Amino acid sequence: MYAITGKSGSGKSTLLSLLAGLDTPAAGEIFIEGQSLKNIDRDEYRRKQASVVYQAFHLFPLLNAVENVMFPMELNGVKQTEAKLQAEELIKKVGLEAKIFRQFPKMMSGGEQQRIAIARAMASKGTILLADEPTGNLDSKNEELITALLKKLAYEEQYTVIVVTHNAAVSKKADIVYVMQDGELKGE
Repeated sequence: MYAITGKSGSGKSTLLSLLAGLDTPAAGEIFIEGQSLKNIDRDEYRRKQASVVYQAFHLFPLLNAVENVMFPMELNGVKQTEAKLQAEELIKKVGLEAKIFRQFPKMMSGGEQQRIAIARAMASKGTILLADEPTGNLDSKNEELITALLKKLAYEEQYTVIVVTHNAAVSKKADIVYVMQDGELKGE
């Protein structure tokens, strides 16, 4: 697991947008598996290779937990019945029980919402998970759960997990830490 830390306004969000293919660099290039992000279909890249987990969860309020996780699968052409089964498995994989399947985001705690957001990110079947302050809205217990889950995804599921955070406790748990300072990325 990688962590990018730094002061507010240091460019961490810009870097995350670049890695997610939401923006292109003004200079230089970003390569994913030997291909420049400038030369690939960035929409497809976000649908099939890279997913972003946000601090504010960004779950669809009118979709229940299973439907939120099914959404990216259906965008990628997975049939509804298969998507539902896979979504339920992913929700269990992030440590939640079946009782949450039919709950809407407003009925969930912050930690539950973040785990559903992670399950939704996993649903695309991509191997790059970009997390923007994933513990920023959580209490310390849920911070531990989410950090442990992200590390598990990196070690056991072979995800490339990049966490952008101000939280020193989260960055200390990363294998590699980069500091963003004055627009420059430096190894710690």
